[in-house]
Amino acid sequence: MIKRVLTIAGSDSGGGAGIQADLKTFSAFGVYGMSVITAVTAQNSVRVNSIVGLDPKFVSLQFESVFVDIGIDGVKTGMLYSPGIVQVIARKLEQSRIPFVVDPVMVATGGEPLLEPGGLEIMKKELIPLATLVMPNIHEAEVLSEMTISSVDDMKAAARKIHSMGCKAVLVKGGHLSGDAVDLLFDGEGFARFTAPRINTKNTHGTGCTYSAAVAANLAKGKSLKEAIKISKVFVTRAIEQAFSLGKGHGPLNHFVSVESA
Repeated sequence: MIKRVLTIAGSDSGGGAGIQADLKTFSAFGVYGMSVITAVTAQNSVRVNSIVGLDPKFVSLQFESVFVDIGIDGVKTGMLYSPGIVQVIARKLEQSRIPFVVDPVMVATGGEPLLEPGGLEIMKKELIPLATLVMPNIHEAEVLSEMTISSVDDMKAAARKIHSMGCKAVLVKGGHLSGDAVDLLFDGEGFARFTAPRINTKNTHGTGCTYSAAVAANLAKGKSLKEAIKISKVFVTRAIEQAFSLGKGHGPLNHFVSVESA
């Protein structure tokens, strides 16, 4: 039976990030993608022009509609937008006990806030402790750990702090530092490093969404955590290498790249 993977995130009208990127990634890995939309954005490659958050009760109804009929083998969360939505999703995932990946989306590339005040504290107290894997980039890891990150040692310290919130594992993504793109996994016992050459391009819109969606898909297919991350990083690196120059700003990744050797 085909594996069923759910994305809980915002809609990107430009198609490069959010649920659009997640569903493309799910298809690339041969899993059946479903969505719970938390917010609708008016955005393009340049900026997020406006956001309309959905009612937490309606978000909850989307989840229940999928869960009771189709079923869910894996979940990833992206932009949750409001404190109410974060809380609703935490309760749903706590009840269902489904392994899931948290992409703690807080701010858009252009600087627009994607999580309302109050949402962060609920995320830290109620959602992160349930997570199979939390995947913050450097800026998100700084917010979650309340420390400045400027080196691999800092990444390790931040990963330990985030792990202490109760999640099973943390992957701090180092794409915003200089040098090779180094990601560090901490599972409470030790660290694992995942490295790829840095690609000189501005077309990286949706990288975090794609990466976390790929990990969720591979976990649903039965891959180990380290194997899922390794495969996903290869896929994301290749998708950046062959990214599209669409729009006037940051173009999207190429989700049509092959996953056969990923």
